[in-house]
Order: sequence, then structure tokens, then C-alpha cells
Amino acid sequence: MADRDYQLEAWRAMLLAHNTAVRAIESDVQRDGRVPLTWYDVLLELRAAGEEGLRMQDVANRVVLSRTRVSRLVDEMVRAGLVRKVPDPHDRRVSWAAISEDGLAALRETAPVYLRSIRRHFSAYLSDEDAQVIAEALYKVAQRDSDVGWG
Repeated sequence: MADRDYQLEAWRAMLLAHNTAVRAIESDVQRDGRVPLTWYDVLLELRAAGEEGLRMQDVANRVVLSRTRVSRLVDEMVRAGLVRKVPDPHDRRVSWAAISEDGLAALRETAPVYLRSIRRHFSAYLSDEDAQVIAEALYKVAQRDSDVGWG
């Protein structure tokens, strides 16, 4: 019997778990009439960035979407009144995105559904020890990738 490739199995399991959990969470959030999960993700990052917001390039680096998709998504969110987009006064090629008051309200309204759904579709299957090991392992990967300029 051949040795199992646990490294490859871990990668596959991470992808499958991510896909399953995200689809279920997105379904819960949509069913409850809240902002789409991709919007929530952007709003969360913008709120964490503070009043100044983030350069569009930094928004793209923090969410799991292509730069082109992030630009279109932020434009949709601007039209919905959830985000403000401001040109950089020092570099006309750069735009900043910041969360609006309506965006903060949407984030607050969506958070309970999102957190409840995370517990239901992800955390319910993990012990505290499992969660700690997974979090530490995945943060190692995320940190490594950001060190080489991927994230």
C-alpha cells in the first residue's frame, strides 16, 4: 500500500471545506436578505482600515477576488451607497475606498447572520483544539504568501 500524501489531502480538504462552507454561508446570508458575502468581506476590510479606508489595490489584496472584479464590486457598492470612492490627492492614478455610514449599518445588520452561519457550517464540526491547529497552520501559509508578495 502506497504512503498517503497528507500534504495533498490537507490541500484538497481545505478547498472542499472552503467551498462547502462559503456556499452554505452565502445561502444563509442571501435568504436573510442581507448584502452578498463578497460585499460583506469588502465592508469588513474597509471598516478595519478605519476612516481613511484602503487604496483599491489594498482592497484587492485583502479579498479573494481579481483586481478587475474588486473594482467592479466597489463601484456597485458605491452606487448602493455603502462605500465612498475618493481619488488620491497626491497620485491621480490611485483611488481610495472607505466605508460609508450605510455600509456600517449593512455590516452591523449582516454580522449576526454571518457569524451564526459560520458556527453552523464550519465551527460546529471542530473542537477548540481542531480550530486552533487549523488557524495556526493556515496563518503560517497566509504569512508565507504575504512575505513573497502574493497576499
